[in-house]
Amino acid sequence: MQTLDALVVGGRAQVVSVEATEPIRGRLLDLGFVPGTEVRLRSRAPLGDPAVYELRGSRMCLRRGEAQQIWVQRLDG
Repeated sequence: MQTLDALVVGGRAQVVSVEATEPIRGRLLDLGFVPGTEVRLRSRAPLGDPAVYELRGSRMCLRRGEAQQIWVQRLDG
């Protein structure tokens, strides 16, 4: 298991849990980062932050600090 920010570009993972405090936890869950959801890292900004993730047919940007609060299980080995 690892945090979402550790994915490489093109990597896929499944959300295991969101370990953030409110209101950030609620926002991440509302965005679709719920356990069991598949996530793919599409790209990173030139300096590495923020990153673009794809899940549930949508793309969204998260900063590294937000992604570090989402625990995932890699799906691509």
